[in-house]
Amino acid sequence: MRRSGSQWTGLDTVIAKEMSENLHSARMRILEGLIVLAAIGAVYTATRQIKANVGEDPFLLLRLFTTAQAPLPSFVSFLGFLVPIMAIALGFDSINSEHNRGTLSRVLAQPIYRDALLAGKFLSTLGTLALALTSLWLLVVGLGLLLLGVPPSGEEVIRGLAFLVVTIFYAGAWTAVAMLFSVVFRQAATSALAALALWLLFTVFWTMISGLVAQWFTPSNVNDLNAVITQTEIHQWMLRLSPNTLFVEATIGLLSPTTRSLGPLLFTQLEDAVAGAPLPVVQSLLLVWPQVTALIAETILMFTVTYVSFQRQEVRA
Repeated sequence: MRRSGSQWTGLDTVIAKEMSENLHSARMRILEGLIVLAAIGAVYTATRQIKANVGEDPFLLLRLFTTAQAPLPSFVSFLGFLVPIMAIALGFDSINSEHNRGTLSRVLAQPIYRDALLAGKFLSTLGTLALALTSLWLLVVGLGLLLLGVPPSGEEVIRGLAFLVVTIFYAGAWTAVAMLFSVVFRQAATSALAALALWLLFTVFWTMISGLVAQWFTPSNVNDLNAVITQTEIHQWMLRLSPNTLFVEATIGLLSPTTRSLGPLLFTQLEDAVAGAPLPVVQSLLLVWPQVTALIAETILMFTVTYVSFQRQEVRA
């Protein structure tokens, strides 16, 4: 039977309600405090390192994101670690909490379809993360301008904004993962543990697993160049199934202008290249475009699986 009205009726209402709840929730304030403290610490140590070791450098703003000094890692490393936790914390109970409170059937009894409810919860969580990350990016840039006293160039601003967009896409991938487990599991604790287990797999164990798989598929003949290249390519292909790897590679290509390749670099690719010369910003964007596309594709795939699973679930009053 054909439904009357638009299937996206109530989408704006769901987004506004969920974003308001996310922004005013205790978990969001805790995460914001943790992220801000990490950002301030990383930027402070980075500026000290830059002032001590860097002379005339055309990319001082970019070094704010990538410079590390023991015992603190770089700001990019902080984001790679904390953004998935933020996304999981905001999305692990987005659907099953409605089931457990018995409010899902009442919400869907209103002129709000399942499509609008699921999309609204995803977009509201991603919008909350995008707002938090944008504010954090502005904080880091402002602190850098204050402590370094050097205005950024136009290319630095473009690379920094592209890095912000990639970080938001990275958050979107983990938001889709958290929502998938929220639909599959009825208990919030189970969905949170499943999402954290997947994050731990990609963060700690995926490099070892992908290396073992690459060795299993190729002969271990170190004298055969083709075998070594094949093993390296399989290893990289396996690594790039992880959103963490895609994020790291994209940030390297954007924030390190001298990066010319994100895979095996042969001598033939270095012909007519000036050692240490930065790539134009357009070339760096083209270099990381496959990683950005893969992040978007993973987000769409996870959301599609979530959508199909949610549509097949029975909602009882």
